[in-house]
Amino acid sequence: MTDQPADEPELPESFHRDRREHGGAPEHLDDDRLARLTEEERVAAGLDPYDPDEVPPATDTPPDADITESPEYQAERAEIEREVASGELETEDGPAT
Repeated sequence: MTDQPADEPELPESFHRDRREHGGAPEHLDDDRLARLTEEERVAAGLDPYDPDEVPPATDTPPDADITESPEYQAERAEIEREVASGELETEDGPAT
């Protein structure tokens, strides 16, 4: 039997002290362990929809190539520069001179 009521999920870890430890507070608390347990309790209580540490990584891989290096980008960039130079396209500074 556990000490927890039946409606509360049993946590895999806890901060219960070992009898071999000194009764006073430890000099260094394990902040990572405390944060992990706190997040599990927030999810169990319904305050958070999920535990961010239990979410699998994204399946999409980032694009490998830089889009600015593509021939299509370079051609469009050259066309824009030509239109600005010829006065066909206005820039934020105003009409081209």
